[in-house]
Amino acid sequence: MPKAQLISAIDIGTTKITTVIASVSPDREKINVIGVSNEPAKGLRKSQIVDIDETIESITKSVEAAERMAGYSISSALASISGIHIESLNSKGVVAVAEPDGEIDENDVARVIEAARAVSLPSSREVLHVIPRDFKVDSQEGVKDPVGMGGIRLEAEAHLVSGSSTAMRNISKCIAEIGIEVDSLVFSGLASAEAVLTATEKELGVVLVDLGGGSASVAIFVDGALSYSSVLPVGAKNITNDLAIGLRVSLESAEKIKLGLSQVNDAEGESDELDVKKLNLNEEVGKLSKKTLVEGIIRPRLNEIFSLIGDEIKKSGFGGVTPAGVVVTGGGALTVGLSSACKRSLSLPVRLGYPKGLFGLVDEIKSPAFATAWGLIEYGIKNAKGIKSDSSMKAMSKLIGKIPLKGAVDKVIKLVKSFLP
Repeated sequence: MPKAQLISAIDIGTTKITTVIASVSPDREKINVIGVSNEPAKGLRKSQIVDIDETIESITKSVEAAERMAGYSISSALASISGIHIESLNSKGVVAVAEPDGEIDENDVARVIEAARAVSLPSSREVLHVIPRDFKVDSQEGVKDPVGMGGIRLEAEAHLVSGSSTAMRNISKCIAEIGIEVDSLVFSGLASAEAVLTATEKELGVVLVDLGGGSASVAIFVDGALSYSSVLPVGAKNITNDLAIGLRVSLESAEKIKLGLSQVNDAEGESDELDVKKLNLNEEVGKLSKKTLVEGIIRPRLNEIFSLIGDEIKKSGFGGVTPAGVVVTGGGALTVGLSSACKRSLSLPVRLGYPKGLFGLVDEIKSPAFATAWGLIEYGIKNAKGIKSDSSMKAMSKLIGKIPLKGAVDKVIKLVKSFLP
């Protein structure tokens, strides 16, 4: 009987680092979450690493907690990447079919995608993804899969997502420092789309907004394919900052008030007063009116965020071809009043994106906040990346693989020096 396989993902966000370990059935139809951990992130600002050591420490805590739950040590994982350095463009490639009298095969498709990939980029940037949008065989347009068709000339239109080489190296370095190999870096907007969008939405045309703590990833799908990608430097942390300034409280208290508003807004009937006793705030605050907080502080910031997203949609050129509307996911999607602010600003239908197709230990990740982490697993299975046999992930392998060698060598040198005269 074939053994189950394992796949791991690390979502590196501004405010939290999530590690998910899942087992995959031999037919790859069922994915079972066997380990999950969510740790506060340190060393990141607006989805980019600003302190390597702090980031490594946060990733280590998250990975080790997930490994303890799963009972396996992971040797490789898929990782998310975001930040305002992410850019995209659509490119075309053309090749002659290798055997004009025969059929188009996978080698022809690989060649035409490679031709579409050949764009000039600055030396400081690298291509992250090359995603075929559609193909043209001779004069026939709109072909989704040309393999097996007859033709002489094959064209492809591809969507290229690129990122800063430095940012990509920093993430890979942080994960490699704890003995884990990066199977693939995945744009967070693309990963979240795998977790929350339906095939119908992608086909009709949809805007995905992954509203994280420090940034908002925008991914626009048209005719079933990713057609525009970008990241804006605004997120749910901006709302927390506004509450902290407006109420003259600490960021921790402001975050508790924001979460409290999101949870109790509809649950307390007609009462407009927020029960601050339940929030365990560090400071003494007087009576707080929910309406004043939402209308006076939270909504203006949400309006600003969605007006920026609206500008991004216009810039993409796909503004009129997204009848499926906007799907908002990420931790910021749970902010009170978000749906109405989005609908009013963008004049499009809105829904919140919850991860779909979850099995196993899913209670902790049944939230939009974990869409990217779950989407990384879905992306890995769809593209056959990062799937390992469970025999390759043994619990003892970490004892050697996870020791930060640099730190261990330094300690040994210091110990030897202490015995020298």
